[in-house]
Amino acid sequence: MAETTQAGGIPRIGDIAPDFSANTTEGPIKFSEWRGDKWAVLFSHPADFTPVCSTELTEFAKRKKEFDELNTKLIGLSVDSIHSHLAWRENLAKIMGVEINFPMIADLDTKVSQKFGMLHPGESETLTVRAVFVIDPAGKVRALVYYPLNVGRNVEEVKRLLTALQTTDKNKVACPVNWKPGDKVIVPPPKTVADVAERKSHKDYESFDFYLNKKSL
Repeated sequence: MAETTQAGGIPRIGDIAPDFSANTTEGPIKFSEWRGDKWAVLFSHPADFTPVCSTELTEFAKRKKEFDELNTKLIGLSVDSIHSHLAWRENLAKIMGVEINFPMIADLDTKVSQKFGMLHPGESETLTVRAVFVIDPAGKVRALVYYPLNVGRNVEEVKRLLTALQTTDKNKVACPVNWKPGDKVIVPPPKTVADVAERKSHKDYESFDFYLNKKSL
């Protein structure tokens, strides 16, 4: 069984995501209860009222429906106050024409940031880096990506990663480089002599060698 990460460390793939209670722009939450039986994408931004973060937050908001369709909830975080979050939310609606339609965690005491290893002193002593955690319905960390303060994330890649994880879970396959929905997937490597023979004779596979086969879903 996966273990919960110790406070202050970075949760690893396969760990149970640290649970927490926090105040958000949509009221107090307990993360595990808020997530329920859905996937979650938890992401941190360095600070409110900053240019790169503004472009990221509004892009996630514009594409929230796509994440909804993937049974996934979005939630943001920074070490700003709830009042700052609310004011920034109003400002983004005014200047970008986009309503932030997911909760934003006010992590003033950095307790959540520390649990998820979002504070990297070599990058900044006070600001969270751009972390992304993909968490499945069982509460496991399935993927994590960290970006520096001065480079925005690719929301399309976050969605692609999430879709790939859901595809591999559902179909017991793997996804090759640059995979996107509709592309062929990787057939799991053979584990027995019979598996090798089966792959050699399977007419529906795109076969490169006994260990590398692709198929359409």
